[in-house]
Amino acid sequence: MSKKLISFDWAIKNLLRNKANFVVLEGFLSEVLFDDIRIKNIIESESNQENEEDKYNRVDILTENSKNELVIVEIQNSYEIDFFHRMAYGVSKSISENLMKRQKYSEIKKLISINIVYFDLGQGQDYIYFGKTDFKGLHQNNLFERKCI
Repeated sequence: MSKKLISFDWAIKNLLRNKANFVVLEGFLSEVLFDDIRIKNIIESESNQENEEDKYNRVDILTENSKNELVIVEIQNSYEIDFFHRMAYGVSKSISENLMKRQKYSEIKKLISINIVYFDLGQGQDYIYFGKTDFKGLHQNNLFERKCI
């Protein structure tokens, strides 16, 4: 008799889709991120194209943390050679989708992208990695620091 395994992706899209079960997923994400996470929406990938030429933004879950920062969660089962590019696209699209018409760019909410992948994405010994964008000087190799105005 063969075992049938339930994937995390299937659980999120089926079992945990009901708002009454959001507490389970919020608890899991809160523990992983060491923060209070609230689910705003479980997103259907097929419904977030603005026109037929637009790529799908494959974000599976849109959440918010205790600082009102947006946290997008994507679960990916199949290997994609340009996955890091897709992550950048998904983050950019999520930021623009959550920016109001007359809102100042300085008011853009910070966005955190979590990607749960079921394939080898690179080399490393850990199972959770954190990355961010830093601006380094080309000649002095110093980190650029933004002035708070």
